[in-house]
Amino acid sequence: MIAEHTTDVLVVGAGPTGLLLAGDLAEAGLSVTLLEARPHKISNLSRALVVHARVLEQFDARGIADEVVKLGHPINRLQLFERGQLNPSRLPSRYPFVLFIPQYEVERVLERRARAAGVTFAYDTKVVGLEQDPNGVTARAVPGKDADPNGPSTTYHASYLVGTDGVHSSIRQAIGLPFPGKSILSSLILADLKLEQAPDRPFTVNAVPDGFALLTEMGDGFHRLTGWNRHHQLPDDAPLDVEEIKELLRLNFGTDYRVTEVRWKSRFHSDERQAPAYRVGRVFLAGDAAHVHSPAGAMGMNTGLQDAANLSWKLVAVLRDGADDHLLDTYQTERHAVGKIVLRMSGMLVRAALLHGSAARLLRATAGTILSNVRPLADKAASMISGIGIAYKAPRGAHKLTGRRAPDLRLAEGRLNELQRGGRFVLITPAGQHADAPVPDQVVRAHWTGDRRTTALVRPDGYFCWATDKPNAEAALQAALTTWAGPPPSLRESRRRLR
Repeated sequence: MIAEHTTDVLVVGAGPTGLLLAGDLAEAGLSVTLLEARPHKISNLSRALVVHARVLEQFDARGIADEVVKLGHPINRLQLFERGQLNPSRLPSRYPFVLFIPQYEVERVLERRARAAGVTFAYDTKVVGLEQDPNGVTARAVPGKDADPNGPSTTYHASYLVGTDGVHSSIRQAIGLPFPGKSILSSLILADLKLEQAPDRPFTVNAVPDGFALLTEMGDGFHRLTGWNRHHQLPDDAPLDVEEIKELLRLNFGTDYRVTEVRWKSRFHSDERQAPAYRVGRVFLAGDAAHVHSPAGAMGMNTGLQDAANLSWKLVAVLRDGADDHLLDTYQTERHAVGKIVLRMSGMLVRAALLHGSAARLLRATAGTILSNVRPLADKAASMISGIGIAYKAPRGAHKLTGRRAPDLRLAEGRLNELQRGGRFVLITPAGQHADAPVPDQVVRAHWTGDRRTTALVRPDGYFCWATDKPNAEAALQAALTTWAGPPPSLRESRRRLR
């Protein structure tokens, strides 16, 4: 028996990246089906534990940031190794902190939003075949990850498919993409612990010659331990007992904090890998399906969520608003470059933690002191790790704002992030000035509150895509609107009739 379903976009993988993407698309009015090989269960045993400021800004533009912040624990100062310290409180953001929140809490919020928007969910459904042509994608799925791939199946037809199905992505394999890279750490330990004598800080980190450890308060009486012991290099499936966990704590902190309960424990290895392409025809990769790196800097889930925020509005622009399909190529251009940056940053952090020998450790301590005391360096590091400092490459000759993150500006009509809700562009013009160019319905007009004379267009993901300081730039503005947001309604209707 073969059942068939048709949808605008098929998303494969119901982690945070897939949930955000599917919710965005459905809120924009597209039909979206989300497939997940696992049964429907949001586990409280997840690895990711941090949401950075840039993702909170993305959540704010969707009206869910306040809810997420209430579920977590904001931290405004982070200790790095012996003397290094980052101060997120100086970030130029509405969210000048690092939010410690379990991944499962983020998933609950995102799933509720996606369901309310009308996403069709199919759990316990594994994709076992994939074909595409110039008109769309066809995926074949079976019920359950262990089902016979040649047994009864369901066929899904979509205009585009996005693989958000993790490091072992079946979608990446189906489109024939390699996943080059290497394992950098084996026998990493994760454990959720209840402690009789908890640390006096919600976030504690240390590195010693033979290992490192991070201990993070989870908010429900438990702490999450992440660490590595050079003397326990075992396969991922090797048993992990309580004594090994206590030894890791004592090695790094001089105490085991009197562990009274271990709710969950795991041993895993960490890879640095990146797919050479994030788009193959009508199939895209996002999140861990596209890139994976060490947990240092806690940038994994955050990078995937920003992949989703970058791709979702572009799919909407093409499918709903008539933008040229070439707009989707900018997803590869922009996010693959960011993936390289994140791999480099997380790699530097984990290699610093692994330094062995007194001279190397002295160098790390000295670098930490410099980082903490030279404010421009410290602010730059915090900006990049948080995602606030990430920008996209602008075309030659473009205005200096192009490609840069737009802060949550106070405009005459309200906050920028609030104006963006619903996946909208925001066209900002000087006070008292009204752009004559016809704008699509998905573009909100707004004005600077001061005397700034710049005209700027902000994308739904919060980046400037075009700007000018010149007056009477209506033709250039119209071209930018057509490129990024799709043609004006009159031209769009003409194109439909021609088809």
